[in-house]
Amino acid sequence: MKKLILFSCVFITVAVHAQREKAEAYVNTYKELAITEMLRTGVPACITLAQGILESQFGESDLVKSSNNHFGIKCKTEWTGPRVYHDDDEKGECFRVYPSGADSYTDHSNFLKSRAPYAFLFKLDPTDFEGWAKGLKKAGYATSPVYPQQLLKVINDYNLQQYSLLALARLKNGLPVNNTVLVNTTIQAETTPDIQIKKENSEGVKEVKEFIKIEVATTEGPGVDKRKKNNSYPRGTFSINHTKVIYGSEGTSLLSLANQYDITLSKLLAFNDLAEMDVLDIDRLIFIERKQKKGSTDYHTVAIGETLHDISQQEGIRLESLLEYNNFKKGANALAGEKIYLKAVTPAVMAKPARSSK
Repeated sequence: MKKLILFSCVFITVAVHAQREKAEAYVNTYKELAITEMLRTGVPACITLAQGILESQFGESDLVKSSNNHFGIKCKTEWTGPRVYHDDDEKGECFRVYPSGADSYTDHSNFLKSRAPYAFLFKLDPTDFEGWAKGLKKAGYATSPVYPQQLLKVINDYNLQQYSLLALARLKNGLPVNNTVLVNTTIQAETTPDIQIKKENSEGVKEVKEFIKIEVATTEGPGVDKRKKNNSYPRGTFSINHTKVIYGSEGTSLLSLANQYDITLSKLLAFNDLAEMDVLDIDRLIFIERKQKKGSTDYHTVAIGETLHDISQQEGIRLESLLEYNNFKKGANALAGEKIYLKAVTPAVMAKPARSSK
């Protein structure tokens, strides 16, 4: 009996590990698409990834293999493209066929954005993934009575909320999206829920797109004050990589934060890999627990202007671990577009020369 129990435990552990590996591989493949679609349409990246994982069975379902359809979107009357037939709620139902997974992600966002039953979802805070999960069921996206719970479990198990936060941070900082750069930001009115973002494409043609509900700091040229608004992160305590964190505003006393969360100032500085300072010099993520030794995914692709410290905070991983995994020395610089490993990898896979701060 003991051997049987031990065998069962080992089998379950192996199965869980294999499932996590599948999820991480899926997320690494599609996270940038999910982030891009969030910036384009407002569908939270964590919701898109969770639905993709759930609906496509980590990208391994028969429907995905035959149609690149990651979200189980059926043909509907307006669909004029290729189609495939699968048994679902009924036998032989019609599903859309896409040239690639990227096309499936784009159509998924368009599907939600263009249909009236889902309109109320876009009035939610972009970080309210629980509201989105329950709202999708309410709007009729899925017939399973436990669909919201399934989505929430996937989001929490694989820490997918971080990709929604990353999308919001990119929007705030005007970083490149789909080979375009956000060159100007205007807020319609302090009480208006929507924002118009001007962007310039590679041909120099200016477009105006409606983006997600969020207020950001703006500058309209020399001599104009920056207006700091809601900074794209949730208020109060939230979690990155299973570690508690807050978003502190410039000028906030670090000692007061330490006292508020019942930790010493030295620990607060150590948790965040910060040198001695009395008040926050800029708006920052501030961890109130020690960060994890490894990230929730295998690697992070460096965005323009990101430092290794930025990445360690965004991913909730200790800076010393980040340096170790990537064979970097203290003070080294990250290069835009470079993959920064968040977990230990074999030397053959990494193949990175040691990099100093020079």
